[in-house]
Amino acid sequence: MAKEAATIELIWDLMRGRTDDISRVEYFPQKPAFPADLPYEQPFERTSPEAEGLPSRQIEELLRALKTSKELHMHTVMILKGGKVIGETAFYPYRQELWHATYSMCKSVTSMAIGLLISEGKLSLDTKIVDVFRKNVSLFGFIRQKDLTVRHLLTMTSGVSFNETGAISGNDWVKGYLEAFCHHEPGTYFEYNSMNTYMLSAIITEITGETMLDYLKPRLFAPLGITRVFWETCPKGKNKGGWGLFLCVEDMAKLGQLYLDGGKWKGQQVIPEDWVRESVDAKVVPPEDTGFPGYGYQIWACKRAGQFAFNGMLGQNVFVYPDVDMVVVTTAGNEVLFNSNALQDVLEEHLPPESAYLPPLPEDKRAYQSLLAYQWELSHPAPAAPALRYGGWKRDNRRKKASAGRLSQTDSWKREKRWLDPGELSCKQRVLDGRRYVMMTPQAGLFTLMGQVFHNNYTDGIRELGFHMEKERFYLDVREGEKNVALPVGFGKAEYASIDFHGEPYLCAVEGRFASDEDGREVLALTIYYLEDAIRRRIKIFFEEEKIEVHFSEVPGKKIILDGLASITSVLSDVAVVRKIREKGNVDLLTVAMEGTIEPVVFAKRII
Repeated sequence: MAKEAATIELIWDLMRGRTDDISRVEYFPQKPAFPADLPYEQPFERTSPEAEGLPSRQIEELLRALKTSKELHMHTVMILKGGKVIGETAFYPYRQELWHATYSMCKSVTSMAIGLLISEGKLSLDTKIVDVFRKNVSLFGFIRQKDLTVRHLLTMTSGVSFNETGAISGNDWVKGYLEAFCHHEPGTYFEYNSMNTYMLSAIITEITGETMLDYLKPRLFAPLGITRVFWETCPKGKNKGGWGLFLCVEDMAKLGQLYLDGGKWKGQQVIPEDWVRESVDAKVVPPEDTGFPGYGYQIWACKRAGQFAFNGMLGQNVFVYPDVDMVVVTTAGNEVLFNSNALQDVLEEHLPPESAYLPPLPEDKRAYQSLLAYQWELSHPAPAAPALRYGGWKRDNRRKKASAGRLSQTDSWKREKRWLDPGELSCKQRVLDGRRYVMMTPQAGLFTLMGQVFHNNYTDGIRELGFHMEKERFYLDVREGEKNVALPVGFGKAEYASIDFHGEPYLCAVEGRFASDEDGREVLALTIYYLEDAIRRRIKIFFEEEKIEVHFSEVPGKKIILDGLASITSVLSDVAVVRKIREKGNVDLLTVAMEGTIEPVVFAKRII
């Protein structure tokens, strides 16, 4: 129960608006700046879709479908046929050359490392976990987990109760895992648990004395020319294994192509062929809500015969189609924990049918140029246009109603449309130039709640907000904790910047627009895109005479965070006081409180 108690305490502090010094895991900065000056190695050859048997029009239609989907929130996509890139783009303001958080997609990379260690004769599928960590296992742990093997970790059938919440509840994850109870006998049924993958990483470190990343660099990453790579570690210095890996989209595609070719890269057998074949073969049947029909060794089997996927939450995917010699890679920020059926449906609709015969087609220069033009259009801002205006900007800022409890995040804004010319936009910016506001409660930060939890990098709380103009650029000034940040804001075109969170730099793009709400209050709506991750921070600032009302939200947002916290809230429900609060008035007050933590509304008064 220590794990649950620590997790509950963390959530309780968040709900109380206590933001600083709340982590139960020792923090130290890890993430480096993206190594932009490092030359990219071994890029794929680019060619037209026709050269590989597909019409350019078909690839363009696929990209258009991905763009128009309201569910997918695409960041990048890359399409390979015959080991060559036939389609690729970033979805503005994201940038294709950057690395991106892979989330659970990297579990498949951990599987590759285990296969290599087995091929070196240092491990087997039937190796017992208690034998690897004999010096760390207590008597009770040995009794509980005496039959647990590497195979059970790989197939998510360990039954161990120490799950993802353990990663936010203490420093010694190996100890927590080895001392945990088991829900069922190992091998009984599938139960997704990222700490199983973490233990695979810990096994590699225990046996080799190296982190998994260091172990893989000469064996996997160097042969494929993957140099722009970073993998977070636990407080004890072991790579997280099941999450925390940052890779470029083209390097993700290399891993998919490697497995499509049976573990070979440019004629070199990098991963043993029998391990590749064994890994992608379904061993267990996961629940239907995962969106996949089977699970191998940290790799998902798909509905199409022979197809498999390296899958990460929120849309990080490497889909491999052996029947048509294709690989499709996506990064995104959608609202699903596992596979997105919406994404798979789009791909199935626009990719070749199963086992299609695809000889080269005659070149279609017009269609190919149209594809290239659309890819460029997707990755660049729309042509400069006046900002769309919803209502008027009143300099006197007279109040219309009492502000408390008046607006929710979903309230509609007036739709009295007219175009705001550049002069008016500049005027609105200059009205705010030099203003500063002090927050009544510093309970929210620039980093999203999901980002804080996943990277163990919690906010000190925004204490002040302000605005200034400099060389015709508009800036949002933020004092978070004791640190001052000046973010350039783009209107119609994103402004790029880097934000340092406790020593970890994150590249971002910032967009803004002015509007009015249904009460005539002026509103500045801001979106901060974290370009190396799947997350976005949204901030709406409602202006009144001498104060502002600030609404924070994030994408992915409330739904997926509450889904992820469901197991924790069920534990909270066992606490008598919480149960009474939760049941009072037939309203789930606990969920309401958590919603307020995820999407807080904070008031601030003007000081300048």
